[in-house]
Amino acid sequence: MSSYVLTPLAKSDIFEIWRMIAADSEQAADRVERAIYETCAFVAESPMRGHTQPEAVGLPLRYWTLTRFRNYTVVYKPESSPLEIVAVMHGKRNYRWILKQRG
Repeated sequence: MSSYVLTPLAKSDIFEIWRMIAADSEQAADRVERAIYETCAFVAESPMRGHTQPEAVGLPLRYWTLTRFRNYTVVYKPESSPLEIVAVMHGKRNYRWILKQRG
């Protein structure tokens, strides 16, 4: 199994996602959180699986949308070793602005 690391901001993203969902259901929040970590491990096994959006932020990032929870996307640097997860975001967030801020 390939490895990955979460940036501090990606960890914060996951916590905020969990917190927002847990306001209604901790069990649902736990399921989404587990799916996020499973997705991180999945893309770490083959980092080129995700898609690119070079016009979006001009950074060499790839994106993978969670299969079971399609509102959430894992953003990562495919060339890093271990794979660096830079963000986990809800699809309605302004990811271009967020990622530009994270540089």
